[in-house]
Amino acid sequence: MAIDHDSAIRIRFLNAGSFAVPVILEVVLAACHPPPPSIAFTRVPAAAEGTPYRTEQIEGRVTGAKPGQRIVLYAKSGVWWVQPVAEKPFTAIQANSTWRSTTHPGTEFAALLVDPGFAPPLTTQNLPAKGGAVAAVVIVKGAGAELVDPPPKITRFSGYDWEIRKQQANSGMFPFDPANAWVDDDGCLHLRTTRQADGSWVGGEVRLTHSLGQGLYRFNVRDLSRIDASSGLTMFTWDELAADQNHRDLEIQVGRLGNPANTNAEFVVYPSEEPANVFRYEIPSGLLTYSFHWEPGKVSFKTVRGSATVAAHEFTSGVPSSGGERVNISVFVVAGSPTSSGPKTGIEAVIEKFEYLP
Repeated sequence: MAIDHDSAIRIRFLNAGSFAVPVILEVVLAACHPPPPSIAFTRVPAAAEGTPYRTEQIEGRVTGAKPGQRIVLYAKSGVWWVQPVAEKPFTAIQANSTWRSTTHPGTEFAALLVDPGFAPPLTTQNLPAKGGAVAAVVIVKGAGAELVDPPPKITRFSGYDWEIRKQQANSGMFPFDPANAWVDDDGCLHLRTTRQADGSWVGGEVRLTHSLGQGLYRFNVRDLSRIDASSGLTMFTWDELAADQNHRDLEIQVGRLGNPANTNAEFVVYPSEEPANVFRYEIPSGLLTYSFHWEPGKVSFKTVRGSATVAAHEFTSGVPSSGGERVNISVFVVAGSPTSSGPKTGIEAVIEKFEYLP
């Protein structure tokens, strides 16, 4: 419906002594200019650290949606992750204007009302803003968000700043306790596993505060050749925003990782389900230097003892490009591993030095 300016004036002043004409005019004009679309949450999960192993119900309602528009959901854990999974980033709006889906945990949740053809980012530091194909955006904190842990503490090791990470035992991933990571007076990084009152185990992890990019990464680690088969040490790169490149996950793993039949060390370019992406080998006792040299299109792993090479392998398939990856170092216990009795004592890994050469 269209009403030009002159017509509107004539209608407004026609029969000026009557209240009926202005009221009808206002109703007609309101119908010509409906309110902008909006989204409201009607069910929000509790705030929690992100994990791919748990989902919760999330629900809401839309006002003013156009035919074909859909909802895109995000959960925030460090960055924003599309929900419920990357393969299904859209949530349908029902005939009664409500929507319902599942989501992985997060400290905040967001819903976007989008036009057909909108391509949502799988992970992002900043959400798409309202405008263009995005008709509405709403963000809410998870229930009890004020109880979520504060930012991690920072420690200094080998000339770099590292976050000391905390991860809940019920998150479905390896749990980490900040008390299990520290740097001693000699500048060595210590990571340990400790047994909890309920019999479960919690490890320790640190993560670089920034990305270094491609180059040579080297770790000097004291003897871990005899650690329990349920335990492990991992030195790896990880980029939360690079789901399309397997999160740029390059790993050196020490330990049998829950299976006594495994070798006690391996090099990995993820996804590890591809046999060609894993190289397994045995490490001897003593101080070892683990390294990987990451270059365009290839990554060369090596473990040496003194001047003798223990193992070396080069990967040229599936090697990611550099991006926002950061180095993580962690020790852990594999829950439910097929060892007969689990670890009898905790482990303590000592990394004497970390080096990076571009």
